[in-house]
Amino acid sequence: MNQHLQKFLSYLEIEKNYSPHTLLNYKLDVEEFQRLSQEIAIDKVDYPLLRRYLMELKTKQHKPRTLARKISTLRSFFKFLQREKIIQNNPALLLTTPKLDKKLPKFLSEEEMVRFIESPSLRKKAGKRDRALLEALYSTGIRVSELVGLNVDSVDFIGNVVKVLGKGKKERLVPIGDKALDAIKDYLESRKHKTTAIFLNQNGKRLTSRSINNIVDKYIQAGSLKFHISPHVLRHSFATHLLNRGADLRYVQELLGHANLSTTQIYTHVTTERLKNVYNKAHPRA
Repeated sequence: MNQHLQKFLSYLEIEKNYSPHTLLNYKLDVEEFQRLSQEIAIDKVDYPLLRRYLMELKTKQHKPRTLARKISTLRSFFKFLQREKIIQNNPALLLTTPKLDKKLPKFLSEEEMVRFIESPSLRKKAGKRDRALLEALYSTGIRVSELVGLNVDSVDFIGNVVKVLGKGKKERLVPIGDKALDAIKDYLESRKHKTTAIFLNQNGKRLTSRSINNIVDKYIQAGSLKFHISPHVLRHSFATHLLNRGADLRYVQELLGHANLSTTQIYTHVTTERLKNVYNKAHPRA
């Protein structure tokens, strides 16, 4: 099965442009199936075997989302094998995905967001970097992985846009506001390291996603916010605030870099819930 797995991963990388993180998840999922299926020949795998495998996964108390991902991996893997004529029939065709509850994304109010972004002290170099980092995340709505990859030449300070390398290695241009650009300029002028990456650690190396998580956590604790948030909450708040102020859903989809509109529609649930709360509080016969 190993040689088939390598072909499958190459297909995902070259033809599908999947990220290294996604490729690793696919690799681990297929390898786990390989171990638990006791290395049965690939053309001998059938639907009952896959069902037994999934039952074994359930006994390990995996979360529904993890199970759904593993099922999706098997479907893609066996579909690829059938396409390559390595197997005649796809045994994963009848596998059903567990129903997943849609979690409404957490977000900060506009007032909370302003306080949060302005919490880093500009008297310190690290504070200037952190202010620029928070401003950029909220102003653009980009993912942390996209922020990590930003270079100085990714930012058009005159045109107010940022060139972002998103999921599937797809580039897109995202507008960025003046406050974020001013914060980035201030940070770049204050730092001693002259390198291509924008956001650096104290050693002059590019920040990692984990470092950004730690930075956000630091200001959460300092500001005693009402609930624990991650850098992704800035992205959620970005989308929610745009929709609350009348932005078109398809425009928000493009800004977020979502391939499908259905992914963006989760934010309409957030704004609808907010409207319901306002209605219930204000209407005399609600």
